[in-house]
Amino acid sequence: MLAAQRRTGIVSLLDASGAVSVSELAARFEVSDMTIRRDLDHLAAHGLIAKVHGGAVTPDGSSTGFSARRTEEPGFEAKSAQSRAEKQAIAAAAVLLVQPGMSIGLSAGTTTWALAHQLRGIAELTVVTNSPRIAEIFHRSTDQALVDGAATDQTVILTGGVRTPSDALVGPIANQSLRSLHLDLVFLGAHGFALNAGYTTPNLEEAETNRTWLQTAPRVVALADHSKWNTTALGTFAELEQIPTLITDTGLEDSAAEALRERLESLILAEPTETRSPR
Repeated sequence: MLAAQRRTGIVSLLDASGAVSVSELAARFEVSDMTIRRDLDHLAAHGLIAKVHGGAVTPDGSSTGFSARRTEEPGFEAKSAQSRAEKQAIAAAAVLLVQPGMSIGLSAGTTTWALAHQLRGIAELTVVTNSPRIAEIFHRSTDQALVDGAATDQTVILTGGVRTPSDALVGPIANQSLRSLHLDLVFLGAHGFALNAGYTTPNLEEAETNRTWLQTAPRVVALADHSKWNTTALGTFAELEQIPTLITDTGLEDSAAEALRERLESLILAEPTETRSPR
């Protein structure tokens, strides 16, 4: 099936149901998730659909299905199952920016969680995070090092705060903890990013905590896979220019990459090692 035929079929399905998911479309048209996301990017750019996290809705957002996800926050497990190869590729590119002895910040999120796994071998690292899941990665690594008799020279600081459905610690306690810190580098995830809306999240308290992260280091790097492009959640925590470096993946359309390069100092496109979802 040609791309144009498949995209016409996607629009027809949306007209009938009001909402579709990436996984459903990939199964129906027997293509990869990445191919479907490119189709959705194309259709959204022409105003034929509205992208939301994990799928698409009709342009007016009238569906009661996926459109709710613009304001309802998906849980960590649901988010971690999406775009796994892309997140791993982004994490592999991000870890190259980290040097031994640095103090770094990792916001809560499934892409920063993927990065945390790759940071475990970097010596004398101090990691600050508002994610209990990320902190647990380093604590498990330390426990294993003690068993193996290896060095344990990483320090992990977990902020306090109120836990969100996506396992972020947010609110006044988290924000006050972050305001007192001076880090070398911060990595921030996002629910969505777009030219006009910037970087967004469906949780307003998390948006405020992410804005506080921006104040903790001279360099901040955004991590977001291409499926989040043109996805806009309830609260903006940063304009595109406020985070000069973005690491995403090669699934991003050329037109989007060109537009982002005009707004950013650095756009890094990571190449996933897996290009097709298993059937």
